[in-house]
Amino acid sequence: MAPKGSQRVVNKVVAENRKARFNYEIIDTYEAGLVLMGTEVKALREGKANIAESYASDEGGEIWLINSYLPEYLQANRFNHEPRRRRKLLLSGREIHRLRSAINREGMTLIPLKIYFNDRGRAKMELALAKGKKLHDKRESEKERDWNRQKSRLLKDRG
Repeated sequence: MAPKGSQRVVNKVVAENRKARFNYEIIDTYEAGLVLMGTEVKALREGKANIAESYASDEGGEIWLINSYLPEYLQANRFNHEPRRRRKLLLSGREIHRLRSAINREGMTLIPLKIYFNDRGRAKMELALAKGKKLHDKRESEKERDWNRQKSRLLKDRG
């Protein structure tokens, strides 16, 4: 019989930005920690977070998550957090320097892809260095997706 603590769900995705891969060309991904208050962690565990309209920004040598929505934790009463507050992202110095240079020099954007809990129970964020797609790029990716769907249907019918 397994010990009590080992029944934890590994890499449970709490919030996902589904439109990011359609609207942006993903260049590179990073795993970042989040600086959260206790009520924010509890609200995340309920799974009602939203990062669809959020982005990350470089301010003062640090990377900040802006416009993410973590709802208030109802049982916290007066000790609750502000739902749309800015949250600091934890990255190594080398990663921060690399991201800052890509943002400033090459005009790229930092987009959060998903928030999840790792195997140790810590809240982590998958952060992407991305470049915005033009309208024709979006049409091309839509055509490719439709073709893959048709191809899988044809293979399923024949095989």
